[in-house]
Amino acid sequence: MQLIDGKKLSETIKEEIADEVGLIKKQDGKVPHLAAVLVGDDPASQAYVRNKVRSCDQVGFESTLIKKDSSITQEELLEIVEDLNSNDDIDGFIVQLPLPKHIDESLVTLKIDPTKDVDGFHPINFGRMAQGLPSYLPATPYGILQMLERYKIETSGMHCVVIGRSNIVGTPISILLSRKASPGNCTVTITHSRTRDLSSEVSRADIIIAAIGIPHFVTADMVKEGAVVIDVGINRMEDETRKRGYRLVGDVDFDQVAPRCSFITPVPGGVGPMTVTSLMLNTLKASRREIYG
Repeated sequence: MQLIDGKKLSETIKEEIADEVGLIKKQDGKVPHLAAVLVGDDPASQAYVRNKVRSCDQVGFESTLIKKDSSITQEELLEIVEDLNSNDDIDGFIVQLPLPKHIDESLVTLKIDPTKDVDGFHPINFGRMAQGLPSYLPATPYGILQMLERYKIETSGMHCVVIGRSNIVGTPISILLSRKASPGNCTVTITHSRTRDLSSEVSRADIIIAAIGIPHFVTADMVKEGAVVIDVGINRMEDETRKRGYRLVGDVDFDQVAPRCSFITPVPGGVGPMTVTSLMLNTLKASRREIYG
């Protein structure tokens, strides 16, 4: 069994990005600039945004953080999005989700200029991805592709089972791994809460992408010998032995599943760090106008 070390890989890729930014600065070029909009005081959202700002500092990007109280109106938030759309100094930006219940997340996403949508959530980018056209890929699936590529994991002809069908992870990664590309060329099955005999479906997989949001959902009896397991889940489990009173676990029962795998990602330290790094890659592409010219 080989561990796919997302933390180490993310640091390697960020060093590569920093080198490229260094060359840009030497040539007096425009330094990539990422903006983030944070609404409310959700602890998880605050932590995610802090990581993104910290990563910008590490790679030499400029960053702007716009923090607003949860009482902000939908109209006020849409005005902020419009201002970022028209700001030529901002190469890409994100509006951190989830948003307060009184704000329509879909409407906000649709308002973002697709050329600055470095989260890859806008329907135009999603559609371009589905058709194999240049696009900003959703950060978590993009991170998974980087893992498979950098660890030289064969995907062509393999049977991949994706557990979960969200628009953020499950659906896009199923599209990406089925494309005529590398990584790709998989035969992909999407499973979810309504799938009959889900365990049987998963047990046939050469590659398992677990993104269902249920702690330790994937057990050893569901994983065939030699499978590749990518655990996207980040779940809190109560643990009185920890200072914070909880520990982070994935959707996979790591201790029991790992001995059966050829490759597996840990939680934490697996897919999570790669998600933020993928956002940096998308921002670099945005600054270079690689996707839309």
